[in-house]
Amino acid sequence: MYVLGELSGEVLVYDYDSGNLELKQTAKSDTVGARGSADIHVSPDGRFLYSSNRLKDDGIAIFSINETDGTLTKVGYQLTAKHPRNFVITPNGKFLLVAGRDDNKIQVFTIDKEKGTLTDTNKDILIDKPVCLKFVGME
Repeated sequence: MYVLGELSGEVLVYDYDSGNLELKQTAKSDTVGARGSADIHVSPDGRFLYSSNRLKDDGIAIFSINETDGTLTKVGYQLTAKHPRNFVITPNGKFLLVAGRDDNKIQVFTIDKEKGTLTDTNKDILIDKPVCLKFVGME
């Protein structure tokens, strides 16, 4: 299980066994002490974890997931529009969309399937104060 601490900026990695949780790892998502982490998602293939940070050096922390024990290794950081409250990964795992509340846009990034890194497509969706993104009815 993965938990993102909004004020700590940490991703906590837990093992779950027979109803018991055991803390296995603590990884920094917010490395600048902004105290504004917001959202967390695992890629559909289970290989990467993404967590958003806002208030300073706004962006998405990128971690690879160890397929054996679930621990995390930071592989990158993608700067985004201001105040990324929420983000989604498309069901096919090809794109990550970020709601940049204070820049009034949704940014669209491609996901490198091998490295997990993000590349801005520069095809922003302009909309006032986006804060929540969801895919509905897609399989």
